[in-house]
Amino acid sequence: MEGRVEESEDDEEASDNDVLDFERNTNVLAGESKTISSFQHHFGHVLTNEEVDNLMKWKIRFKWEMPAHELSISKIVGTGQNLSTDLTGEHFQGINQKLYDHWQSICNSTSSDASHSSKRRLFFSLCNVYRDIMHCNKKPFYLKDQDEDSSIMDAYIMHALNHMYKTRDLVIKNDAKLKNHGNNQTEEILFGGSYLDQGFTRPKVLILLPLASIAFRVIKRLVQLTPLSHKGNVAHMDRFSEEFGSENAEEDDENIDGSSKSRKTAKPADFQILFGGNNNDHFMIGIKFTKRSIKLYSSFYSSDIIIASPLGLITKIGEAEIDKEKDVDYLSSIELLIIDHADVITMQNWSHLNTVVELLNRMPSKQHETDVMRIKKWYLEGRARFYRQTILLGYSFTPDMNALFNHLCLNYEGKVKLLSKYKGVLHQVLLQVRQVYEQFEPSSIVDADNIRLEHFCKKIFPKIKDALEGGTMLFISSYFEFVRIRNFLKSENASFCLLGEYTKQSDISRARLWFFEGKRKIMLYTERAHFYHRYKIRGIKNLIIYSLPERKEFYPEIVNMLEGSLSCSVLFSRFDHYRLERIVGSTAAKRMISSDKSIFVFC
Repeated sequence: MEGRVEESEDDEEASDNDVLDFERNTNVLAGESKTISSFQHHFGHVLTNEEVDNLMKWKIRFKWEMPAHELSISKIVGTGQNLSTDLTGEHFQGINQKLYDHWQSICNSTSSDASHSSKRRLFFSLCNVYRDIMHCNKKPFYLKDQDEDSSIMDAYIMHALNHMYKTRDLVIKNDAKLKNHGNNQTEEILFGGSYLDQGFTRPKVLILLPLASIAFRVIKRLVQLTPLSHKGNVAHMDRFSEEFGSENAEEDDENIDGSSKSRKTAKPADFQILFGGNNNDHFMIGIKFTKRSIKLYSSFYSSDIIIASPLGLITKIGEAEIDKEKDVDYLSSIELLIIDHADVITMQNWSHLNTVVELLNRMPSKQHETDVMRIKKWYLEGRARFYRQTILLGYSFTPDMNALFNHLCLNYEGKVKLLSKYKGVLHQVLLQVRQVYEQFEPSSIVDADNIRLEHFCKKIFPKIKDALEGGTMLFISSYFEFVRIRNFLKSENASFCLLGEYTKQSDISRARLWFFEGKRKIMLYTERAHFYHRYKIRGIKNLIIYSLPERKEFYPEIVNMLEGSLSCSVLFSRFDHYRLERIVGSTAAKRMISSDKSIFVFC
């Protein structure tokens, strides 16, 4: 049975009671009724030409910093006005009252500890000031004993719901006022500009996620945090559970808080939780909110929130390019973009995400039943991207994330970045392994890949070329590097086998056997292959980490596979600083990068 939906066709018609509800629900704390909320402040600002010109220069200067004791980071840095006085964790100015009360009742009824609630409040406060945010040391739900991910997820869902409700309530309020003015005065009032409250299309929130199992987790929590008179008022819940959930419904419910019991398998626990559900990376769903219900699978143009994978959206974009009858104009009026688990997206295809973000807030190709007299001026001027807030969240930081944040997130309010110091993961290497770090010196980041390859070809490969015993594994971070090394080994007639993300399963089994039996002396193994399969490779006697992994936990996993002589060589340059500090620790990484020495040994 589908979830029942108790509503009528006029569920969204404005009335005098709606206006009273709007006034009541806009402010949480007594005495704030005369205070301009961050929502009103952000979207009511009129950009000058000079401000737009400065935004287009992409000059990012973080002018202030502050500690963030409740989150697992070292500090918060930001551009624009210093937020240290606002981020107290109690900043709920302008939040929808029903939403806040419902949130409080859920918090009071659960057994979450004070630190969990404090983290949730702090991050909501950060979201609520409408700055662009990048937090790329967020502890994910699939790691043991981590509650930060659920705290932050709750906070951004609350922010998304609050934004959606305030947008809708403003439209309802203005509808009622215009109705009371009568038809004769309506046109004059509209042209006066006091009722500019809409975009080109209805969807205002876009949440991008890598896997259907993660979308299942987010949407289930979104439904829980939405104040509804009856939980049965969610349309198509059965279909949603079937398409996004796993076969085991109880397991899905447990996975919402990342606490499911792992099945007995050789795979690590975090792998089991992350990939234990629906691994589909091609999905897209619209969600519509009315006064008394939630409609899953609503058409994208009638939706308030769209949740999708980058691949799902790229498919829609490709269809629109081929078929001119189709379009993706529902991306034109996105005011809140949330990208969660960006580190998992990097293991898919980051270019898809870049393309999606580049296409946001463009002028629509058609008019979609829009009242043009109520479209906000900055939409008509093509400045919507300067008002869009982007929240970028992940477990690890990459240059791709930084580039997207710096060049495609142009919020006029400014940016906030959460920075961390790392202890490193060398202590997780359980074997007595001599780990030799060799530093090469490219003149620029453009030359880094070529110099790395040259260093390997001239200084590393001659040592392993004529080795009789074999058992050398080359761990390579990117597929681009994988292809270059493969081509080089072919040119040298080297004895090697391949284990990459695109290698066929039959070839993988054969390669692992050949390597273990010594029929192939060298194995090429990529980070993505390890991410998706976590293979246990037998027969490794010599490990060469050609490029450090993005995910720090992979380093000890790979090194702990060593057998025999237990030697490990690692190549790095100053442009690998972010990866290096996650593995050896921030202090050691800084010392290594600035040192005149080229060889560093850890035992």
